[in-house]
Amino acid sequence: MNNDAYQAGRDIAVKMWGEEVAAAREERATDFNRPFEDLVTKYCFGEVWAEETLDPKTRSMITLAVLTALTKPNQIKVHARGALANGVSVEEIRAILIHSAVYSGVPSGVEAFNAVKEVLTDMGLDS
Repeated sequence: MNNDAYQAGRDIAVKMWGEEVAAAREERATDFNRPFEDLVTKYCFGEVWAEETLDPKTRSMITLAVLTALTKPNQIKVHARGALANGVSVEEIRAILIHSAVYSGVPSGVEAFNAVKEVLTDMGLDS
């Protein structure tokens, strides 16, 4: 796939997770999941994330809140790294998770805190 939306999406992925992660994701794609991976790159990042009404930091904050409400720890881990790259501080992430847990339920908050703590530990940011 070689078009403007795909390239914009790939550029956003590189900014959030680095070239190595973006390239590895492309290399791991198979005939089975490549259409889905391309869809995520093109539409999720190249269309939605590239739209300029909301800045990347705000989008990351909203994404963490929604993923907390949906109890999606694997995606929370991915997007916590992206949020940090987009300028969301550790303190802001904590506040987002607490706020989200109040509205979506403590068990969702527990999952989110566990997922983010793992990321922060891996990155040497948990003290």
